[in-house]
Amino acid sequence: MTEPVETDVEPARRATFLRRFAQHLRRQDWFAVAIELLIVVLGVYLGLQVNTWAAAQADKRRGEVYVDRLIADMESDLRNRRGMVGYYGDVYDSAERAYALLEQPDADARELVISAYRATEYNYAPPTTATWDEIVSSGDLALLPRAAIENGASAYFADDTARTSSEPLRDSYYRRRVRGLIPHDVQREIRAGCSDVRDGQGQTTGFRQDCQLDLPQGRFEAAARVLRSDPAVMTDLRYHFSGVSNARINLEADVIFLEGALAALRESQAGRR
Repeated sequence: MTEPVETDVEPARRATFLRRFAQHLRRQDWFAVAIELLIVVLGVYLGLQVNTWAAAQADKRRGEVYVDRLIADMESDLRNRRGMVGYYGDVYDSAERAYALLEQPDADARELVISAYRATEYNYAPPTTATWDEIVSSGDLALLPRAAIENGASAYFADDTARTSSEPLRDSYYRRRVRGLIPHDVQREIRAGCSDVRDGQGQTTGFRQDCQLDLPQGRFEAAARVLRSDPAVMTDLRYHFSGVSNARINLEADVIFLEGALAALRESQAGRR
């Protein structure tokens, strides 16, 4: 069976054009020469236009995919950031309660120890940066709606606010001191029976209100005495307030950035439907 012979069409067309063009020149048929040149120029121009259009369409499709992916990423992050704002609100309230109870000699020991412990908590959820990093590394920021970049996306992804907010709390003197003073069995019981509350996505949003602690009251009274006996607990707690407040304020700023960027991205998404 004979294999089909492949022909190079373009070189054949070019050769035909050159022969025809040469014939026109020999005959000094300038009108035909002009027509041939016009055909070539128009062909090149139309080819460039088609390539430009195709590239623009490809960029548009890639930009639409980026928008869809960013919306999914930022909606998830917005839920997390709102949850963390609420969580640090509870941490701050616990710190306020612990401060008040430490000043009351006859305060309930169990409530004091739980509040003091909860004031040491911190939370962290990293931003979802895979899509944004891909866009930046590919030089494709221009494919996104400008309003999304200006209204929050650039500011949100510029820094991992959740990390920079949580690290000072994780390493705070108050956290180290209180967790070094409260006996291990009391801390273990608080973690087991008075743990964090999580939403449907597994994000920590606050503290349990129905604590189930299987320890005698005497253990809490002993822990409370230890906390009261160290004057540095109050000193460290007063400084700790600023760290918790800063964390909440910074995360509220993240919420504003995310809401602004998402509004612009959703508008762009709706415009193509």
